[in-house]
Amino acid sequence: MTTLYDFQAETINGGAKALSDYKGKVLLVVNTASKCGFTPQYTDLQKLYEQYQSEGLEIIGFPSNQFGEQEPGSNSDVQSFCQINYGVTFPLFAKTDVRDENAHPVFQYLTEAAPFQGFDTTQPSGKMLHSFLNEKLPHWMIDNSIKWNFTKFLVDREGRVVKRFESTVEPLDMKADIEALL
Repeated sequence: MTTLYDFQAETINGGAKALSDYKGKVLLVVNTASKCGFTPQYTDLQKLYEQYQSEGLEIIGFPSNQFGEQEPGSNSDVQSFCQINYGVTFPLFAKTDVRDENAHPVFQYLTEAAPFQGFDTTQPSGKMLHSFLNEKLPHWMIDNSIKWNFTKFLVDREGRVVKRFESTVEPLDMKADIEALL
């Protein structure tokens, strides 16, 4: 049975990192961007990291420029931006394609393990993103791929995907799900 531990990815500093290095940890895997309406989620992701890291939570960010070109900088630019503006100390990986034919195998696995279930259209941000994608990129809505920046995947200590949270879900709203795995 495939788990997240079967993959590796390039770190933001250029080295290869086996995700099996996170065995025994609860993981939150997030595709990120520096110039997105959801970018302020970095603040609460960092709060979650600080609160739960000692209990076994790791957050790993994968910057991507696939959504409105909202991550145009180099890996070094991304790292500096995250540290200076949001105090990010959780690990970041190299800029990565997270959807379509060039999607990194990590995201192919994540989206297969946790299919898209739709947006919560009772919330303004969910309604807005649902409408925007249906109007501008309707073909994106018919599969399980990543829909936008800051899609989050919660992975248990055995490397199995437990839950997918769309971009519109605020990080602090995931606390109960995280705590259940710690």
